[in-house]
Parts: sequence; structure tokens; C-alpha cells
Amino acid sequence: MSEPILQLKNIVVTVNSGNEERQILKQLNLTINRGDFVTVLGTNGAGKTTLFNTIAGNLQPTAGQVILRQRDISRDNEEKRAQHLSRVFQDPKMGTAPRMTVAENLLLAQQRGQRRTLKLRKLRQNRDKFREMAAEIGNGLENHLDTPTGNLSGGQRQALSLLMATMTTPDILLLDEHTAALDPKTSEQLMHYTQKRITQSNQTCLMITHHLEDALAYGNRLIVIDDGRIEADFNATEKQKLSREQLYEFFDETLS
Repeated sequence: MSEPILQLKNIVVTVNSGNEERQILKQLNLTINRGDFVTVLGTNGAGKTTLFNTIAGNLQPTAGQVILRQRDISRDNEEKRAQHLSRVFQDPKMGTAPRMTVAENLLLAQQRGQRRTLKLRKLRQNRDKFREMAAEIGNGLENHLDTPTGNLSGGQRQALSLLMATMTTPDILLLDEHTAALDPKTSEQLMHYTQKRITQSNQTCLMITHHLEDALAYGNRLIVIDDGRIEADFNATEKQKLSREQLYEFFDETLS
């Protein structure tokens, strides 16, 4: 039996909208097993990003528990959870330091979770390793180790964000529509690299996507969120039998 690594128990998230309180997540329950690659679908406003913010600590639940590796982290702040969680956002500008070079960003990511001390950076000693890792992406990033990250293309910067997020194999990787801002060719290339990276490290991952094809093609599990609840949860066998048309039945509006 698979080992649960993340559990959300009866999660309620209420926000103030003007003078009115609104529930975004409504008694949501979800268990993620170690090694799961879960694709997450839902219409705008269904609660997908709120779910990720609750897991990452940007939002604390109004009620319920977030359990990571048998420990209740519901009241841990974002910084404390960052020792165990990594996230890649839709915007390529987020997740990297624009004035630092590619190599400097990678060095920073390599030290995630380590105690900060005064010591030599050892950037030169890591260059060959960084070049080899960047070359696996296939978009020429290995030729830009000394380039400020702000000067990269959107696809290169997003690939760098993914590489940085997975360098130390966090307990949970959150991919928040990380290909949405890219052109179709670059998006497809990054998804292939995403699959490769997750497989190599046996990474536990949740990925929000609006692309039905990606939701069906990647991962061993697919969940559908609607109105703050888990509407459907398909395992690997059920997912293989799903069609694009069947997924449309869960929504009142088009996802793509």
C-alpha cells in the first residue's frame, strides 16, 4: 500500500470579499501518496490556486488540517514550509532572481533548506554540474550560465525555475500552470522535461493545468476541482480510459 505523504482533512478556506465572506474551499479532503504525479483540473474560480496556496502556506485554512509526513503543518508559515515544498508559477518572472546569473540562481537553489553561514560560494566548482543539468533541458540554457536570468527567454526562465525547484527533491512539488504563459512548442518541450525530471527523482507532484491533453497524458492520477470540492479523483487505470469528451462533462465552460 502506498504511503501518504500529504493529507488535507476537512479543509475550509473563507475569504473576505468586500463586506461579504465567501468560502473558496469547502470541507475539502485529499490524500497524496509518495510518488504521485497528480494533474489538477478545474474552471476559473473552482479553488485550484487556493488549494495550492493552502498547501504552500500562503493561506492558512479557516478550518481543517494540512498533514505533511504525519505532522500537522496547518499553522506553519510559508518560509517554514519552503524547506519541504517547491513551487513553479505560471509567470516565468517568478521563482528566479532576475539580476543573478543562471549559475548563481542554481547555486542558490542547491542550498535550499541549508543553514546560512559565511562561506565561499564554490560557484566555479559547480559549473560543470550545472552545465550538464541545464543541457538536459534541450533549449540551450547550458550556454547561458553567465547570463542574468532576466535576459533569458520565457521558456528558458521557466525551465530554470523547474530545475531550481527540483534540485534538492522537495517532499512536494507544486506546478501552478507552469506552461500556460508559453507558446505551444515551448510548452510541449517543457512538459517533456517536466516528466523526465519528475521520473528521475521519483518526485511527488501536483500540477494545475488548463490543457486537457496534458492532464490526460501526464501523471498517474487526475483530480477535478469544482466549487471548492474534489468533484472527481481518477487513478491511473481510470485515467487511461478517460477521453477529452468525458472530461468536458465535468465543466460548464471550456477549459482550453
